[in-house]
Amino acid sequence: MIVLKFGGTSVGDAELMNQVLDIAWAQKDRSPVLVSSAMARTTDTLLRIGVAALEGDEEQAKSELQFLKDLHYPVLYALTARATATIADQGKSGIDGLFEQLASLMKGLVLVHEVSPRSQDALVSFGEGLSTHLLWTAAQARGIPSTLIDSRTCVVTDENFTAASLNKDESYRRIKEFVHPQKDHLVIAQGFIGSTLSGITTTLGRGGSDYSATIFGAALDAEEVQIWTDVTGIMTSDPRLIPAARTIEEISYEEAAELAYFGAKVIHPSTIAPAIEKSIPVFVKNTKEPQAYGTRIHSRQPGTGPKGIQAITSKKGITIITVKSSRMLNAYGFLQAIFSVFAARKIPVDLVTTSEVSVSLTVEDTPALAPALQDLREFSQVEIQPNHSILSLVGADLWKEGTLTSKVFSALKGIPIRMISLGGSDINLSLAVPAQHLEESVKRLHRELFE
Repeated sequence: MIVLKFGGTSVGDAELMNQVLDIAWAQKDRSPVLVSSAMARTTDTLLRIGVAALEGDEEQAKSELQFLKDLHYPVLYALTARATATIADQGKSGIDGLFEQLASLMKGLVLVHEVSPRSQDALVSFGEGLSTHLLWTAAQARGIPSTLIDSRTCVVTDENFTAASLNKDESYRRIKEFVHPQKDHLVIAQGFIGSTLSGITTTLGRGGSDYSATIFGAALDAEEVQIWTDVTGIMTSDPRLIPAARTIEEISYEEAAELAYFGAKVIHPSTIAPAIEKSIPVFVKNTKEPQAYGTRIHSRQPGTGPKGIQAITSKKGITIITVKSSRMLNAYGFLQAIFSVFAARKIPVDLVTTSEVSVSLTVEDTPALAPALQDLREFSQVEIQPNHSILSLVGADLWKEGTLTSKVFSALKGIPIRMISLGGSDINLSLAVPAQHLEESVKRLHRELFE
């Protein structure tokens, strides 16, 4: 069996939804399971409803709700234009019910002027509910045998609302119990959402539909997972910035994970883990060019496959923190004390460099950063440099390529490089540069290394 995940831009209107069904049904002999995101613009609108509710602005909340209705109902009517009255009524009844539930939740949130992480998850979960009900209705209208699954019945998480962690064993058990792929039958499920053991709705974080797809794939021992998006695979750089960027036909799990973590938007950073566990290849493909090969992400033995730079990616919104302490630098436990602060505040650290007198590291800008800096100042001197970006070059055996660093520094001549990390991983060379130099840096490096 196979799992096909479609992102928000792939299900953005009725025509695209029919194309999604074309792609999935063309593989009906492979027992397809279709995992869908919310329609484009839906999740952001739901979050704006939350903001309006928090401010007690009922009129704005109603306006956002009407926008969602104006987005989804025309798609419903287009998908059921040639359907039987029974199917059309069934489709409308389902969408009506979801909007009634959403309106009721919205009203309650407006009244209390409060949107907790738990309430936010309940709010944004309607996006995937609406999109998958539309897809299922369209499948019924086309005579495609299909089953609509509520992912909350089988994807089980902890209670870390808005970015929940998977309860793998229970999720895999329930997926095997509730999901039964078969040839000539389409299973449709929501990405991004799950629930706690007690049945409270959670989400896996923005972009979590990719993760949902590989969770289903690993639980069901899929032969492959397909991530369908609006670009033709993983590319050597962001094609919006680099018109000459080209598709990478194959890449290892480790390289794809590095690219995702350091800013590549094609796949979600958590996506790869379940696939690695079961050695399931993941294909990244373009919904608008279904015949194109795309990119194959798979397990690769050391010493095999392409060597050298595969792609350049970047992460914005980075702060560089330098910690100094003459009292503790030569004492045991200084690094432990620093990282304990970030662990306690749940702030991931990206790059680290050390010297005799200081430790420098990079973190993403976050509301938790200010209290973390206060904690650090209790035992050290702290300097911060905001408005930086991380530039990452990813590929196999980078440290073995003797001319790489000279090419990089030559290409970036005149651009200040604040930090460099090569050695922590043999597949990633990362640099920290001022944010205003990021785009120029990417363009220069792509010309030097790929063009």
